[in-house]
Amino acid sequence: MKKIVFLLVIALSLQLSAQDEQPDYSDKVATLDSTLKTLYGVISGEKGEERNWDVFKFLFHPKAKLIPTGKTQEGKHVARFLKPEDYISSSGKWLVENGFFEKEIHRSVNTFGNITQVFSTYESYHSEADEEPFMRGINSIQLLNDGERWWIINIYWQQESETSPIPSEYLPD
Repeated sequence: MKKIVFLLVIALSLQLSAQDEQPDYSDKVATLDSTLKTLYGVISGEKGEERNWDVFKFLFHPKAKLIPTGKTQEGKHVARFLKPEDYISSSGKWLVENGFFEKEIHRSVNTFGNITQVFSTYESYHSEADEEPFMRGINSIQLLNDGERWWIINIYWQQESETSPIPSEYLPD
């Protein structure tokens, strides 16, 4: 019996020690601005530069979704529903192999109580040195402030196209 208690005490102390070693990312979700800045920053990087997926996952509520939209070859509008881990699996390698910088160029914010909806217009580049974006679009980001931090609930986005240009009210003045 003493041996079992001793092993439980050791296991508990190892678990607590491992928890103490977890990085503190609370400053990255302390404000709406820091949360969005971290979101864009964590997916951005030069070709060959690994992303910090632990920080990325920290931004999202456990039930959050990332929802890219697009068109099928037949022209039908569709949406894919991804968990943060699914996004990492489907896009993480591409981001590193190609280089990717997503920069917010305009933001429209609506808040009621503890919920916030952000229309965040972005431009995408392969390198920070690029002068022209290869893509633009709008991220519709829903967030919750639980009184302690900001959580991303969903990111729902669409790329700009010839048939769907970004409206002027979502572009910089």
